[in-house]
Amino acid sequence: MNMLHRISLYRRLWLIPRARMSSSSSFFHDKSCGTLPHPKSQARPATSTIIPAYLVDTYWWAYLHPKGVQLFERDWIVNAILWGNYNLLATEMLREINPDKTTLQIACAYGNVTTRLALGMRAPLDVVDVAPIQIENLRTKLEAAGALDKEVGLMLSDATKLTNISNASREQVVMFFLLHELPKQARREALAEAWRVLADGGKLIIIDYHRPTRWSFHRYFMPFVFHTLEPFAMDLWKSQITDWLPKATGYSMRKDVFFQGLYQKVVITKASSSLLCSTH
Repeated sequence: MNMLHRISLYRRLWLIPRARMSSSSSFFHDKSCGTLPHPKSQARPATSTIIPAYLVDTYWWAYLHPKGVQLFERDWIVNAILWGNYNLLATEMLREINPDKTTLQIACAYGNVTTRLALGMRAPLDVVDVAPIQIENLRTKLEAAGALDKEVGLMLSDATKLTNISNASREQVVMFFLLHELPKQARREALAEAWRVLADGGKLIIIDYHRPTRWSFHRYFMPFVFHTLEPFAMDLWKSQITDWLPKATGYSMRKDVFFQGLYQKVVITKASSSLLCSTH
């Protein structure tokens, strides 16, 4: 059984039906959830979080169910999903990070990318996610790696509404395979929020899918995968990531592609408001 069939089977044979994970469930409308304690600072103000409907409807099996977390939090599975490129892509992201600058990672990620990021940081690092189970999973990983001794903050927050993060307060913002999982409007809002909290001169670092070259097998196979498992991912084949940035913003952009063009690293440096947009 190949990986696609195996994952599809897990979706259909989950022990708890989707009906029990509806948006009306108290699990998804947790009004008591707020910011989790920052080890080296005071806890941030509490905030309510509601799991977005698209996440419940589309990705409950991968990110919200305990068995999904248990299944996908395995390095070999994450690496297989990315066709053996997980370490390459994580390293490419980390290569862009200045450990002496304040950093925000928007959304948790399976695998060791965040623990590697945290262990290398000397400035504060915050990680936000809308799902309590993902925050707790990351906390467990950081503790096991000894990274909770670092100045790492874990916050419950929707990527489209970073209400507990001030304007221009982070020098680096990271999105690691987040955008392809967002519907178009949520993607625009998440990028607008990332741009809002990014300081002038700061870097927005994005790793995600990209349209492969014409001669790549993945150009013809991956649409089937996306249709089955990732219904919003094809948007990244049709548009540039900068197309979803807020209009009238100044930036410079650098893009690199990997694995016959299936993956991209986009680094967008925010200019001061007085400068015009340029790309290279």
